[in-house]
Amino acid sequence: MDLTDDPDVPEPAARFSPEDAQRRDRIAGGLVGLLVGDALGVPYEFHPAAELPPFADIAFDPPPGFRRAHAGVPPGTWSDDGAQALCLLASLLECGGFDLGDFSRRLVNWYDDGYLAVDGRVFDVGLQTLQALNALRSGAAPTAASPADERRNGNGSLMRVLPLALWHDADDAALMQMAAWQSVPTHAHVRAQIACGFYCLWARAELSGHMDAWTAAEESLRRHADPSIFPVLEIDIVLDPRRAQQVGGSGYVVDTLWSARHALDRETNYADTVRAAIALGNDTDTTAAVAGGIAGLRYGLAGIPPMWRDGLRGRGLLDPLLDALLARVVPGLPAAAARG
Repeated sequence: MDLTDDPDVPEPAARFSPEDAQRRDRIAGGLVGLLVGDALGVPYEFHPAAELPPFADIAFDPPPGFRRAHAGVPPGTWSDDGAQALCLLASLLECGGFDLGDFSRRLVNWYDDGYLAVDGRVFDVGLQTLQALNALRSGAAPTAASPADERRNGNGSLMRVLPLALWHDADDAALMQMAAWQSVPTHAHVRAQIACGFYCLWARAELSGHMDAWTAAEESLRRHADPSIFPVLEIDIVLDPRRAQQVGGSGYVVDTLWSARHALDRETNYADTVRAAIALGNDTDTTAAVAGGIAGLRYGLAGIPPMWRDGLRGRGLLDPLLDALLARVVPGLPAAAARG
């Protein structure tokens, strides 16, 4: 009997192209890169740059004597950034598309019950997100839960949006619109929506191998954005190149985006990129999560230091979702081979 004709026998991995395996490695790198960056930044949150350890000493476990944020949280634990990103991924995978109500319920479950939080423990949540989650719990519609004034442009929806770019396989216009839509339950202002849409286009261009993924993303955003929904003035604010000289690792969504670009432009490997993001100080976990997601796409899972991959806690939560995502990318290629 020729076993290759038996439908119950999986095809050997060798039948899949190197390009397929590389794509899956980079997608796994994007998701794990976000989570590692988040976990790496957790102990340094709220510290200005001048108070941080030397660049080479930035690690899951800070040097002795450093006054770490969230002191009771074990090293290698992702925070709200990673948990909310996994909420989005789980919703996409289980619903087969973006379902605003389902995603919003998962966000509430994260905060109330520790859903997709390591150890079931929630230890970090932004004030704007908390206000929106309280409104959702009280029965507000997802489209009405978040304050939408200009001063409410934190980075809480940008930090979680990357899984959409990894999962999505339709055109850029649809990806941008869906990324903006996932921002609405907690960050409804159009500026945060645009930042999320741009970030997903940036991630897609990076995954596609563009030499200048940022510029490719900007061109796509400007080409596809409906000005009646995404005003050109707001796009110009998000993409104002003068921001490159003003980065500070803050919680403002535009600064977070440009701080991530600063780290990616400065360094040439995953480890130094996330360290450079953290070295800006302040909202270190989110800056490193946003930069780490793109760096993971650029350098692949293999480019993330093994000590950080192995030291990342919560693999029992992550691995089933990552396997399901990888199975969607190239069905049949063993997922474990791509996620390490």
